[in-house]
Amino acid sequence: MSENPNYFLTRWQSQLKKGLFEYIIMLLLQKKERYGYELISDIKGQFDMDIADGTIYPLLNRLKKEKIVESRWVEMEEGIPRKYYQLTDLGKQQLEEMYGYLGELMRAISELKS
Repeated sequence: MSENPNYFLTRWQSQLKKGLFEYIIMLLLQKKERYGYELISDIKGQFDMDIADGTIYPLLNRLKKEKIVESRWVEMEEGIPRKYYQLTDLGKQQLEEMYGYLGELMRAISELKS
């Protein structure tokens, strides 16, 4: 047991963010295509999550195998090429389903709370 009185809440918040990680990535890719490091920066900035390269790239590769995202290499004027990811049509459909499910879940939780 931790001496930090917020330990339970902090751990719970961390687990919730991890559970929504795929959803967050898909939401970001819905807005525009992004390269891996850009995704990491955006997630860290918007969701206060600590994400390592070793976490996001295997997830992006899995989403690619599942045809949720697709990627393309873009040559840079300076530096190495970047691999950009974007949602596929299937990914957009899945995101809509996820959004609907999350809405239903939040309504059910709201009913429990009241």
